[in-house]
Amino acid sequence: MPYFADRVQDVTTSTGTGAITLAGTPPTGYRTFATALGSASCTVQYCIAGATGEWEVGKGVFNGTTGLTRESVRSSSNSNNLVNFSAGNKDVFCTASSEIIDNANIGFQVANSRGQAWA
Repeated sequence: MPYFADRVQDVTTSTGTGAITLAGTPPTGYRTFATALGSASCTVQYCIAGATGEWEVGKGVFNGTTGLTRESVRSSSNSNNLVNFSAGNKDVFCTASSEIIDNANIGFQVANSRGQAWA
């Protein structure tokens, strides 16, 4: 099960389709992955968005410091495959993919149809 955390954003200059290295310097008002998720390795949902319109939403493993290994892509600007990111800054942040939100909504709808209250 992936971890989620609010207000987590960082930047990377990593290129290619492999693991990325986070700078560890979030924009004002945001937290680093390590601050939000701790120093242990964990699975996270992420989005990487480049300045040239390239993007990727997926699941990966954050190593507890500044590394993020991309494991599976949920959707992307490369026909839902790993994006071969070009040079330059890319924003990286924690997010829930639409697949996870849709699955949660289905669970809510099923529970609601059974008369279960959600608080």
